Amino acid sequence: MAFLATLSLLLWLAVLLAPWQPWRCRERLPASTDGTPDDDMFTVVIPARNEAAVIGDTLTALARVAPTAPVIVVDDESDDATAGVVRAQNNAQLTLIKGTAPPSGWTGKLWALEQGLQQVTTPYVLLLDADIQLLPGLPAALVHKARQGHALVCVLAEPNWRGFWAGWLLPAYVYFFKLLYPFALANHPASRVAAGAGGVALVDCAVLRACGGFRAWRDAIIDDCTMARHIKRAGHHGFIGLSRAARSLRPQGLAAIVHMITRTAFVQLHESLPWVAGASVLMLLAYVVPIAALLTSGASRWLGLAAWALLSMIYLPTLCYYRRNPLIAPLLPAVAFLYLGITWLAALRGLTGTRSTWKGRRYEANVRKE
Repeated sequence: MAFLATLSLLLWLAVLLAPWQPWRCRERLPASTDGTPDDDMFTVVIPARNEAAVIGDTLTALARVAPTAPVIVVDDESDDATAGVVRAQNNAQLTLIKGTAPPSGWTGKLWALEQGLQQVTTPYVLLLDADIQLLPGLPAALVHKARQGHALVCVLAEPNWRGFWAGWLLPAYVYFFKLLYPFALANHPASRVAAGAGGVALVDCAVLRACGGFRAWRDAIIDDCTMARHIKRAGHHGFIGLSRAARSLRPQGLAAIVHMITRTAFVQLHESLPWVAGASVLMLLAYVVPIAALLTSGASRWLGLAAWALLSMIYLPTLCYYRRNPLIAPLLPAVAFLYLGITWLAALRGLTGTRSTWKGRRYEANVRKE
């Protein structure tokens, strides 16, 4: 156990001392205080499938922060009142498109975005999820960042903290994402790391179309990161950061969080069982070994305690940025073990033929066992 505890401690020291410092929250895009943006520079495209509960508030907020920007809502075969809620908006800039069924090989969201993109004539397109509320000043900040030479500007919207499970699990969701896709590397032109956040993404239309548009990655499940990768490989700069000026309106209970993670977890691991096994070993070493070492004696216990203290300390910046209770930091191993279990669930689903499911659509798996 002393050997494993030493490895765990060294792992966390490597995370702490890595030059790109993925645990910090330095990459931010706060709302601008310099006035309103040039709304004619961008068109907002919102894919909406069964979003009647939230899209009204999203559009109302959007009309306040970007009153003259064209807005295109693509109703992605909703069977609820989404279209009616959109039509009820008193916004002359708003266009509702009745989306068609995705062609073979397309995911539903990307086909909806492609239909919206076909109607865009402005230099930029702002891709916005139907549940994201923008605060005043954020569109201006996005445009300003784009004008600094970024073909893609993304921010992670602040999660909806309502409910016990959201407050406990969603800070870790952002934290793990930043460990997987270090923002400092994603924002560095020389790095091969690319990351995107599809909830709020301002994209240069000329670059997007030059990369093939959404057709070029039409079957992607993790579509935002795939888009970022295509844009970066084409030689263009991107930016991804955190922002409290974009907020999710969608409450997330345990079932919703589990579904959200299973949608992408197995795909993130290349739909490969060896990758799942490797990730499992790494997660167990990082989060379970320190706790197990505490149950022993001698050097193992002290090594485990040091690793546990270090992983808790590294988690603190995320909790502090979102103004969450810092006392939950030592509980991160329990959260990580739950996330690992959800990843196994996603892998099991992949073995039974389901790559991903989202809003009533199922995509077939392509499991690799090599």
